[in-house]
Amino acid sequence: MAEHTLQDKVAVVAGGAKNLGGLISTTFAESGAKVVVHHHSSGDAAEQTVKEIEDAGGQAVAVQGDLTRVADVRRLFDTAVDTFGGVDVAVNTTGMVLRKPILETSEEEYDRMFGVNAKAAYFFLQEAGRRINDHGRIISLGTSLLAAFTDGYSTYAGGKAPLEHFTRAAAKEFADRHISVNLVAPGPMDTPFFYPQETPERVEFHKSQALGNQLTQIEDIVPVVRFLATEGWWFTGQTLFPNGGYTTR
Repeated sequence: MAEHTLQDKVAVVAGGAKNLGGLISTTFAESGAKVVVHHHSSGDAAEQTVKEIEDAGGQAVAVQGDLTRVADVRRLFDTAVDTFGGVDVAVNTTGMVLRKPILETSEEEYDRMFGVNAKAAYFFLQEAGRRINDHGRIISLGTSLLAAFTDGYSTYAGGKAPLEHFTRAAAKEFADRHISVNLVAPGPMDTPFFYPQETPERVEFHKSQALGNQLTQIEDIVPVVRFLATEGWWFTGQTLFPNGGYTTR
């Protein structure tokens, strides 16, 4: 991918059916990429995203999988290679949010949160490193809570925290193949995943902490991901915080 473009490249987008992942999928396709649209339980949305891409003249395929299962991660990349001949960009937008006090968190909730936010992310990085072409780009989605000091999100922020270390290690281990590995950590995003965890009062508080008194929009994050997948090739091993000033570090 030395030419720093998405034209004729193959992109795997985990969680690529809707919301942020869906917009990444369609934006990459508009830039000329062939897109593998992964989903866990959003089959209709995945098929709609694939249809939008194909209707616009692009190429895409939907793949269902539970990325906490290593076999499903491998099958996702197998599909990319079998369908389009390889992988040039791998983006993992998957995650699970839980706001709950430590004293009320069950073992099952802990295991589930770390399974989705840490284990799946680790083995996505692993398989991307095995299958991605030289000069490839690997991008994971974290959270600005990595730079925050707050209550309630111990298993969410805690589950995402290892991604920083995974990213740094992978950036070093894959560097000889000119593969960059980065983590994008947005502020609280205006998506359906955010609101069930918060009260109206806390939503307003989160808005007050960022530029323009607003939550992060998915349209604010997609250009950052696209930049890392193209012109931002010199960034690697980094955590980027596009959050409107929501946190400082």
